[in-house]
Amino acid sequence: MSGTNNYKLPQQVKLLAQTTQLKGLMTIIRARETPRSDFIFYADRIIRLLVEEGLNHLPVVDKKVMTPTNVEYNGIDFEGRICGVSIMRAGEAMEQGLRECCRSVRIGKILIQRDEETHQPKLYYAKLPKDIASRYVLLLDPMLATGGSAMQAVQVLLDNNVQEDRIIFLNLIGSPEGIDAFVQRFPKVKIVIGELDACLNDEKYIIPGCGDFGCR
Repeated sequence: MSGTNNYKLPQQVKLLAQTTQLKGLMTIIRARETPRSDFIFYADRIIRLLVEEGLNHLPVVDKKVMTPTNVEYNGIDFEGRICGVSIMRAGEAMEQGLRECCRSVRIGKILIQRDEETHQPKLYYAKLPKDIASRYVLLLDPMLATGGSAMQAVQVLLDNNVQEDRIIFLNLIGSPEGIDAFVQRFPKVKIVIGELDACLNDEKYIIPGCGDFGCR
């Protein structure tokens, strides 16, 4: 975490293990001189870590299989189906990481843009799988700043009959302000976050952050 020693994460927020590997990856994507190709490569590594952790929060059932040695193995299987929903356009950068972990996964898109004067989100477009109400949803957006766009995206999912406790929100970097606002409105949604930053500045951007993720 970056300067947030006194902040206590809400119970429904899962912070990735703060390993030296993750810190090194975060250092690369945050550096302003990092070339675009390197930014994409190392951000994808973090995204895969987020997806794998998100999958850990899906319900499972017991499953027995027979191994090639003709010995039974007591394993598990995921219960229910999943889909991804990216908050355009930065969230689209996370789609490949999801596909690399979940073959043939369906992915929907929601376009929400922040008004630069009011800092309030506006919904412009939503295209979701027709059967999304029966699926667990991995919501994709790399930055959680004010939480406005993410909260509006969750509302779109709820309006399409997705159950709140079936939504898992994945993001690389977040702010305490955004997290607090989000969990107050949607206490049943789980959040998986890569790193927690110190605060928002006067323009409502994450500090220290990594700039405009979609433009890097």
